[in-house]
Amino acid sequence: MAGKTEKQDMAWRAIGGLIGIATAWGAKKVIGFAWEKTTGKKPPADSESLEISLGEAIGYAVVMGVGMQVAQIVVARTARKRYDAWKGVKDSARDVVS
Repeated sequence: MAGKTEKQDMAWRAIGGLIGIATAWGAKKVIGFAWEKTTGKKPPADSESLEISLGEAIGYAVVMGVGMQVAQIVVARTARKRYDAWKGVKDSARDVVS
């Protein structure tokens, strides 16, 4: 039985990792688009560049950090709920068949 639980945990880790990568990529694109529409400037590519004001670099870092973390939390929680629901249906179907 411990092997079954361990296998499910590994499945969730793999799914969670892929979801995390996709979420980070998507959130970066959405936040960059929103930044450009709001400020009228492209997002800073290099925050260490002296061509970008300190306020803009810090502002973008804060927006990006908060936005990425919120996206990760929302997507991870939603995915976990879906995975647990799917796993519950799968387990209950197995019990009916047995």
